[in-house]
Amino acid sequence: MNVKFHDRQANTTEQLNSTQQPSHSKPSVTFSVAEAVVKILADMGVEYAFGVSGGAIAPVWAALHQSSIQVLHFRHEAGAAFAAIEAHFASDRPVVVFTTAGPGITNALTGLLAARWEGAKVILVSASTSTPQRGRWAFQETSAYTMPSTSIFTSGQIFHYATTLECSDELTEISRRLALGLAQPGGFVAYLSIPTNIQTSLLRTSLPQVTLSYAVAKASEETIAECVRLLSEGPFAIWVGFGARDAAEEIRQLAQRTGAAVMCSPRGKGIFPEDHPQFVGVTGFAGHKSVLTYMQEYCPLHTLVLGTRLGEFTSFWNPTMIPQRGFLHIDIDPDVPGAAYPYAETFAVQSDVKVFMKKLLKHFSVSNSRSMAVTLPRPELDLIKPCTRGLVRPKVLMDAIQQVIVEGSNAVVMAESGNSFAWGIHHLRFTKPGRFRVSTGFGSMGHFVTGVVGAALARNGKAVAIVGDGAMLMNNEISTAVQHKISAVWIVLNDSYYNMCDQGLTLLNFKGVDAKITPTNFVEIAQGMGSDGIRLEKESDIQVVLEKAMAVSSPFVVDVLIDPTQIPPSESRNQSLISQGTKT
Repeated sequence: MNVKFHDRQANTTEQLNSTQQPSHSKPSVTFSVAEAVVKILADMGVEYAFGVSGGAIAPVWAALHQSSIQVLHFRHEAGAAFAAIEAHFASDRPVVVFTTAGPGITNALTGLLAARWEGAKVILVSASTSTPQRGRWAFQETSAYTMPSTSIFTSGQIFHYATTLECSDELTEISRRLALGLAQPGGFVAYLSIPTNIQTSLLRTSLPQVTLSYAVAKASEETIAECVRLLSEGPFAIWVGFGARDAAEEIRQLAQRTGAAVMCSPRGKGIFPEDHPQFVGVTGFAGHKSVLTYMQEYCPLHTLVLGTRLGEFTSFWNPTMIPQRGFLHIDIDPDVPGAAYPYAETFAVQSDVKVFMKKLLKHFSVSNSRSMAVTLPRPELDLIKPCTRGLVRPKVLMDAIQQVIVEGSNAVVMAESGNSFAWGIHHLRFTKPGRFRVSTGFGSMGHFVTGVVGAALARNGKAVAIVGDGAMLMNNEISTAVQHKISAVWIVLNDSYYNMCDQGLTLLNFKGVDAKITPTNFVEIAQGMGSDGIRLEKESDIQVVLEKAMAVSSPFVVDVLIDPTQIPPSESRNQSLISQGTKT
């Protein structure tokens, strides 16, 4: 692997100042462990707790309801976890997911793995079986006798930090670990398992008080100087990822001062304005051909990579994306630079992107800015007119979403796994960060049909999910949105198919595969749950229906009968599968 790591000054690991004042005297106020845990979480900034209750978690659930934390009872634990992810990104606060023992935990795992991949801050609090009952086939027994403790109940690939609270004296260390993880930049997914009998036991000492300060990872002046030298050798491009979302203004300034072309990952849409003349397009899945045109015809010497893993759906590991003299890759995770392109020259810097960009900008002043000598390739905007007959074409629907929702509101727009995010990534255009969400890493179906509820709640406003009928049938939380009067909107691309699977398998020469879904009326389902909606069958009605959906304050479902023969811009995914040996 041709990766050179450059001095991390204080930038390899966190610098931690900890003042910890545990008291071993009796508490002045009597707390149960459940109440103490909830108070600690609230003091750490938690405002929301999503989950599904059960007998084993009852003491914690009751304590949550008696606290300042807003508690939402969901219909499925995975939905609660997905909603927690989006509530975190909408509020920039940690969110709690609570479950009962046994299946409550395993049901939540898909959403918690997604939280780890997405870089969210989420804390799972669950029940586990009390010590005297372990190994005796207790109801929903949760112990090393019945569940794989080394992969679920310990720190590792699912959780950054996981522990089982067996005694109230452990709360001091647990609170310290949680506070440390939450203070770090990037994601933190933690798990606190509490046996039922421990939840109701009384605290034997005062509540722990921990004050932590965290110095963000940053590059030294020598490293910055070397980056300046490399970027000054000639034309360079900037590749923006989701991890750079806090540095939008600095990225814009650098681009304008240097004339650099800018491209973004699918998750990075809007961090750099997509209507800017220096924006050459979205890379990877459902991306724009203008990006490859730029790389082939304009041949930048270097690419400054900011906060993206350059994984499959961001790059498809396309060698065309490797600049002549390699990458300058900036990321808070030292394992990221060089992983996607191990054979490419990579100057790796572990740093918070915003901190790095602020330092870098000092060396590229307005007075020495480069003028734009050429007109860069741009993504094509091929508007098509609505028809009066036939099923709705997704491209026409996206054009209307762009006009009514993206440009006509401040709602966050989410695109679910499948053809939904292909249409959304390629056709929707954003000029501000935080307006678009998609999961191109873990990519679980069901993420945004439920995540939209968490986002709308935390934003205290509209959130819109573009989803497929398969995902909507899998795991939605319309009922939760109705109960809590959350202004979520679902736009369902209803073609009675798992159509990405059907179209992709056809292109890969797999015959006779059944990807059909029984026709479903999602408006009737929504109305049965107390919501409202409109079934959209004609392109001429799109604008009026979308305006109605955005005008109402209650949950709303737009059931769009789309043309299943329309091919989304996902050919790059199929080519990647073929290169991996999938085609027969």
